[in-house]
Amino acid sequence: MSMTIDAIHYYPVKGLTAQRLDHVQLMPGECLPQDRRFAILHRATHFDLANPVWKPKTNFLALVRDEKLATLDAVYDAESAMLVLHRNGKAVARGRIDTATGRLLIDQFLSAYMDGTAAPGPYKLVESPGHNFTDIPDKAVSLINLASVQDIERVTKAPVDPLRMRGNLHLAGLPAWAEMQWVGKRIAVGGVELEVFKTTTRCAAVEVNPHSGERDMALLKALKTGFGHAVCGVYARVVAGGEIRQGDAVRVLD
Repeated sequence: MSMTIDAIHYYPVKGLTAQRLDHVQLMPGECLPQDRRFAILHRATHFDLANPVWKPKTNFLALVRDEKLATLDAVYDAESAMLVLHRNGKAVARGRIDTATGRLLIDQFLSAYMDGTAAPGPYKLVESPGHNFTDIPDKAVSLINLASVQDIERVTKAPVDPLRMRGNLHLAGLPAWAEMQWVGKRIAVGGVELEVFKTTTRCAAVEVNPHSGERDMALLKALKTGFGHAVCGVYARVVAGGEIRQGDAVRVLD
C-alpha cells in the first residue's frame, strides 16, 4: 500500500479549530501559509509585537488549559482574513482579524465567553508579520500517521479523532509508528522535500474532545501505559518548496 496525504490542515488562530485544504504551497523554512498566524494573549502575557520571540503555549489561550475554546467552531477565510466564530451552529462573533477593529470584535466576545474558565482576561488577538505562534521554536510542518492514531485505540478501547493531535498533514498507508524512524531523514511529499527533525511530545491538549470541548479521554496515560512514551507525530522542515495536494504520494528519500 502506497503512502499518501490523507488530509491537510492549518490553524490560523492558535487554540481554535482547524481549517482544511485540498492543496497548499509550501516555502522552504516556513510553516504552512498562515498556520498559527494569530494567537490570543491573556492578561499575564507580555509579547513584543515589534520584536517577536517564541514563547511557550502557556502565554496564550490554548487547549492544554482552556478547553472551552473547542466549543467554538472557527471558520476563517484566508483571502479576506475574516474570522467567524460559531457556537452550536450559530454565528456568535465575526471580524476581519487583519484589522484592529475586527480583532477588537473577537477580543470582546472571547473576553466575555471565556471569563472565569481560562487564563485571566481580558484577551487580545495578535499577529506579528513573519512570526508563527507554534508550540516549538522552529518553523515546521507537523505530520500525523493515521495508523499510529488507530493503534492508540487498542489501549483506549475507544475511537481517537486524529484532530486531537492538531497536525498539518495526516498520512495514510504506512505502518503504525513508522514515522518515529524518520527523524534525521528526508521525505518527498508530491514535489516537496521535507526533513524530519523531531518527534512530537504530547500535552494535555490531546485529551480535549475537538468538537465538544470536554476533557473526555486520558490519552497521555494511554500513551505512557501502552507505548512507554507520550509521543504521536513528527515535525519536519520544508527543504524544497512547492505545491502539495490531498492524495499526493509520500516516500522516504534516505
